[in-house]
Amino acid sequence: MAIVEGLFIYPFKSARGLPRTSIRVASSGFEWDRNWMAVDANGKFLSQRTHPTLAQLVPTLTSDSLVLSLPGRSPLRLPLLPDEGPRRDVSIWRDRCGSIDQGDEAAAWLSGFLGQEVRIVRVPPRIERLANPKYAGSVPAPVTFVDGYPFLVCNRASLEDLNSRMAEPVPMERFRPSIVLGGLEPFAEDRIATVSLGKLQLRLVKPCDRCIITSTDQTTGERSTNPLPVLRTFRFDRELLGVMFGENAIIESGVGTELEVGREATVTLDG
Repeated sequence: MAIVEGLFIYPFKSARGLPRTSIRVASSGFEWDRNWMAVDANGKFLSQRTHPTLAQLVPTLTSDSLVLSLPGRSPLRLPLLPDEGPRRDVSIWRDRCGSIDQGDEAAAWLSGFLGQEVRIVRVPPRIERLANPKYAGSVPAPVTFVDGYPFLVCNRASLEDLNSRMAEPVPMERFRPSIVLGGLEPFAEDRIATVSLGKLQLRLVKPCDRCIITSTDQTTGERSTNPLPVLRTFRFDRELLGVMFGENAIIESGVGTELEVGREATVTLDG
């Protein structure tokens, strides 16, 4: 048994995360998660890897809008329901998919902050991307503007183990999880096959390889303590050629349910 200690959504890709006490599960992950993002003039996604100051972008969800706030600027309000903006093809890693452009005012608002020409786009009503079937399996798993999978599951004990090796600890928000589980042994997630949370069942499909974003202070947008060198000493995966922390997950059942902090979870192990 485990317990849900934290729930987070990231409405705008690579902006500040929003902690939640409860959240609805949509077919592509948590409702409103990574439904908006910034792209450059070529349609390529922007993230904190190259633009760490995106961490200063604070999203708020109201009943009808996504409100974006930045230091020294008036908030930008975008409608939750898809509008009739022009379609724009965008790229996320190796994927190419459609999006809906959010207009010149939104583009100018963020371009002025980042110091380059960008557009703000949102997921179209019909989601076109799928998680990599090599890991997700044969049943299509729709995804929004996430890097690759609907959920990222992290283990509180794994962070505590990492921090016991660090000269300066790092907070869980650096790893930008969807779900944080407690009550497990450190790195037990390596061996977990499924997580059952009431009607919601998730299948853990691939370790998450970590990048420079884990060194970014999620309040200031500045590079700070970097956990990657320490993680590399004991969490390097020779097959995936990366440093691993957390597990990517897809939905097996339970679309439409509400998940709450404090929910007990039943885990099954591989093999």
